[in-house]
Amino acid sequence: MAPNMSLFSVNAILIITTDDSSRILAKYYSPPHIPHNAQGNNYPGANPYPNVKDQKAFEKGLLEKTAKQTSDVILYDNRVVVFKMESDVMLYVVGGADENEIMLYNVVLALRDSLNILLKNSVDKRTLIENYDLASLCIDEIVDDGIILETDPVIIASRVSRPPVQDMPNMQGIDLSEEGLLKIYQFGKQKLGERLRQGL
Repeated sequence: MAPNMSLFSVNAILIITTDDSSRILAKYYSPPHIPHNAQGNNYPGANPYPNVKDQKAFEKGLLEKTAKQTSDVILYDNRVVVFKMESDVMLYVVGGADENEIMLYNVVLALRDSLNILLKNSVDKRTLIENYDLASLCIDEIVDDGIILETDPVIIASRVSRPPVQDMPNMQGIDLSEEGLLKIYQFGKQKLGERLRQGL
């Protein structure tokens, strides 16, 4: 077992536009508990960019470096970065220098494919901004605190797009039209009147 082996394998997931290099969505991760023998920011899974200024500088340099790349994996700023381009946005997954590139590549593929499922093959800047909630939930289903949870895009998309299981039986047969809401109001009014007449 490697001495620096850790579950915290993802440092950041970034979605950046290629036209104006602005961030659409950026999540930087660090472990919730720092190891007892950690010195500064030098431990597995540590967030190397603690403030927004450093993050923006890293993102700008990263986009410039990957804009004309033909490969999907690079080493940038002593970090393994895997990326995919979708129309006018770049999807990045950033890990430590000793992380497994194939594992990080599976994360970026899961992100790309699940966004394609959720957004009906229309992953671009405008659609991502309009569906920011789905994109954010999708990333949260893939990675939590830098730990990879799931890489199957179908499972991720189904978890993001459906209501929780405990709410499903309660949602069946509810008429939320204006007429249905009026019936609910009349029913409640009638029951309240009956209870008041009975003296509660």
